[in-house]
Amino acid sequence: MSENNGTPAQALRVVLADDQDLVRAGFRVILGAEDDIDVVGEAGDGLAAVDAVERLRPDVVLMDVQMPGVDGLEATRRILGAGNGDGAVKVVILTTFDREDYLFEALQAGASGFLLKNASPEDLVESVRIVARGDALLSPEVTRRVIARFSTPAALVPVHRPTELTDREYEVLVLLARGVSNSEIAARLVLGEATVKTHVSRVLAKLGLRDRTHAVVFAYENGIVAPGSAQGE
Repeated sequence: MSENNGTPAQALRVVLADDQDLVRAGFRVILGAEDDIDVVGEAGDGLAAVDAVERLRPDVVLMDVQMPGVDGLEATRRILGAGNGDGAVKVVILTTFDREDYLFEALQAGASGFLLKNASPEDLVESVRIVARGDALLSPEVTRRVIARFSTPAALVPVHRPTELTDREYEVLVLLARGVSNSEIAARLVLGEATVKTHVSRVLAKLGLRDRTHAVVFAYENGIVAPGSAQGE
């Protein structure tokens, strides 16, 4: 494992977790060329990734799925569990396998994004920036498709409306779960886009959710939006 102690304060700190040295080297070169990103550590397996996060406190972890010993999904669960579940660390799952079950497990584990290894260098760099600022890396449409396939049938999920949310915040949550953008929410609710952003932030904060992707997961798991349906409660 390599470490870099000369990280500029303003740079995003990244840990790379992949069992292939060449893959890590390639990612390090791509990310290291950016002024606002620093690769502060590397790991070749899940246990090493968990250790690196505990010691280095990165902003983002790029996590491979299939690694020896503890795999990337289990490592993600451990990283985002007790002690690290405050949203300070974001995990992006990287894999060569375009498998929806991996995606669903990654979201359930708390990952903020999912990226195939054949993505462009530009997409890799942007993925770090996107999750670091608390946004979802996955489009809501992709997230809804996966959850619709793997979640409990709608008829078996009792609707649980969060009492923490105001009526307006609940409306915003429903629209988020349908994959509606901030500008579209603003148009539907006749609000300014800045006001919508404030409502989204409050929804995430009140429900203890990391980003918009997990707001979608929450809505499906609580029966607020039915899989396969465009309608909320």
